[in-house]
Amino acid sequence: MTAHEAVPVSLAEIARIAGVGRAAVSNWRRRHDSFPTRIGGTDVSPQFSLAEVEQWLRDNGKLGDIGGRELLWPRFEALGSRNESGLAIAEAARLMRSSRARTSSADLSARARDLVVQTAKVGREEGPRETFEFLLQRWLETHVRQLSTTPPQLAALMARIALAVRLGPAQGGLTLLDPACGTGHLAAAAMREYDGLGLEVLACERDPALAALAAGRLGFLAEERDIRTRIATADTLRDDPFAGAKADIALCNPPFNERDWGYEELATDQRWTHGLPPRTEPELAWVQHLLAHLKPGGAAVVVLPPAVASRKAGRRIRGSLLRTGALRAVISLPPGSAQPHSVSLQLWVLRAAPDGPATAPPDQNVLLVDATLFARSGTREPSPDWNGLDSFVLTSLAALDQVDQDPPKGAVRVSLLDLLDEEVDVTPGRYTAMTTEPSREELTLKWCGFGELLTDLADHARVLSTLEFETGASQTVTTVGDLAKAGALTLRAGQQPLESASTARGADVRLLTVADLLHDGAPHGVVPAGSAPVAAEEGDVVVAGVARAFRAWVHEGPPMALGPQLYVLRVDAEKLDAHFLAGCLYAPANGRQAGTHASSSSRVDIRRLQVLQLPLEKQMAYAETFRRLRAFEELLTAASSSGRGLVSGMSDRLAAGGLSP
Repeated sequence: MTAHEAVPVSLAEIARIAGVGRAAVSNWRRRHDSFPTRIGGTDVSPQFSLAEVEQWLRDNGKLGDIGGRELLWPRFEALGSRNESGLAIAEAARLMRSSRARTSSADLSARARDLVVQTAKVGREEGPRETFEFLLQRWLETHVRQLSTTPPQLAALMARIALAVRLGPAQGGLTLLDPACGTGHLAAAAMREYDGLGLEVLACERDPALAALAAGRLGFLAEERDIRTRIATADTLRDDPFAGAKADIALCNPPFNERDWGYEELATDQRWTHGLPPRTEPELAWVQHLLAHLKPGGAAVVVLPPAVASRKAGRRIRGSLLRTGALRAVISLPPGSAQPHSVSLQLWVLRAAPDGPATAPPDQNVLLVDATLFARSGTREPSPDWNGLDSFVLTSLAALDQVDQDPPKGAVRVSLLDLLDEEVDVTPGRYTAMTTEPSREELTLKWCGFGELLTDLADHARVLSTLEFETGASQTVTTVGDLAKAGALTLRAGQQPLESASTARGADVRLLTVADLLHDGAPHGVVPAGSAPVAAEEGDVVVAGVARAFRAWVHEGPPMALGPQLYVLRVDAEKLDAHFLAGCLYAPANGRQAGTHASSSSRVDIRRLQVLQLPLEKQMAYAETFRRLRAFEELLTAASSSGRGLVSGMSDRLAAGGLSP
């Protein structure tokens, strides 16, 4: 490769390739005169030649176990064009799936074709699907502002809803339709959720790069089971490639607020059985498109902006959907469930009428579900509690066709008489508001629990307040980095799991992320057993390496996967006590001293964290006190939460009246 063809990489990219923090790369640059010189960028954000960096890392033994796929991505990014890099990744997937396939020259430059061949070679050595998923994820992260993708958790939930709501067994297998598939998130989730035989996937996308990537993703999944896939590149509303095809389930996350969706040329289209969608209501065109493709009893789930439920222009079509029983449920999602993340999007659950002369008339009730309460507070960006959201929504939908089963709080059946007014507003929040004042028995139990917490708090406070500290005594300290060099512990950094792993069926290992720590400290994701890149086992010390969530604790319970910026420290029990280590590391001053910047979003250099140097027998006394201090902290948090709940409940009871003098 000549100088003008050099692939530029930033300090952050070098850190990712080497599996270290950016501060480590900056340190290499200062300490080693042999470090490659800058070829571009600025003094603040310099760029270096990938080839020179790779050679330097190899010569200095700093590549470790990093695979070839890490070195591939900068070359894809250097192609410049979003479309060409996407098409090149998709073409590499095709070659990796079939060793006999030849590289297609369509829409790819000679440079891109060479990269495709190189990628296919790396993929066959390191795993074709894993290599493709890695490159796809990096491509999506790079172009996140230009693309709207469906988060894997939401895609899995939509697939579960559709499979649960459809009526009757699928004859000879099941057909899935996604008419706006993007890179295949929804179809991939349905392929994982459906455990039957004979699945056929019909997917369409108008963007050629996205369609090609969807074909690559779904192609890998189809190889594992008896699945047929047909991915078309077309504008579905204007030129339906699957006209006349019928599906058992349909999933869709269509583009929002597109005025140029074909209003004029599609004015007489036969799909508009509930009325011609107004020019300003393209989402209702997608709704009717899905219904037109459903088999009798088939179900569809579509993501829609909340305004579709109440806008005046669409009330006539909403009324028809309700009267015919096509709209079965509307679910308000917490903000952060999908792009745009600041909006509480909705899921509309549609179902075609079952076939046959004995078909019962449509139910005169519609299920409205307000799941916005499953938003996770305390995080910088809005995000749902996916585990709670999934369970609540599926529990609510279990009452959809069971008239004798009451839905849980937050979901309600609403009769057509109440909905078919002048507004025909199907926003769940309008109908699910309810009084929440607790009963006298519930308040009594809460007060008892609060009293027990206060008693335990007082016990710990009595012990901790009597501790004596020596003044003026100098203590020798060491660092985590030195302890690792001495073999007293091993240090591993958490990683972002592949998307295919995070949504796989049958996952049974919890995944902890920094966002979880900022919420409630409990892991909310899952990965398949055995696939977690880095997992904490019972007795390991887990450390959060970011200032705003800095903490350290000893993990208890089954293995737990760790995401980025989390670290697992496994001690040599003959040299170091885990609770002693966690207590030393937990000190807030320790985290501030090891921080890379002054801001709360800065990283903490785990290797710089300080630990007292004490013999093992003295560590035990410290460890017991550290454990008591952590228990005291947990009780404080629980008492605070319980107390706020009591204040809220008592306020509701008082506001409702009925206070006995």
